[in-house]
Amino acid sequence: MVRKTKAVSKITPLGDRLVVRPIEREEISKGGLFLPDTAKEKPQEGEVVAVGPGKTSENGTRLPVEVAVGDRVIFAKYSGTEVKIDDEKLLLMHESDILVKKI
Repeated sequence: MVRKTKAVSKITPLGDRLVVRPIEREEISKGGLFLPDTAKEKPQEGEVVAVGPGKTSENGTRLPVEVAVGDRVIFAKYSGTEVKIDDEKLLLMHESDILVKKI
């Protein structure tokens, strides 16, 4: 279920861009050790919270985006632009940055 927040309602992605809410991993390792922020990896999984209308092809037709709001996706490690809106961290990225849509 998509959690609609005020931050998401303040922005609208353009073209083939997406807004993704990163899903943070647990702060405790499998062995039970606490992981400080410096030891954590950058998230590579997230939930799509907003989708642009799609890319416009050379002949003027609109190519729809293949992911939808609510989809869980895996994206390239350093892809997207991190923005902070109303104390919520979001990623703005192109559809091509998405590697896999989780089922």
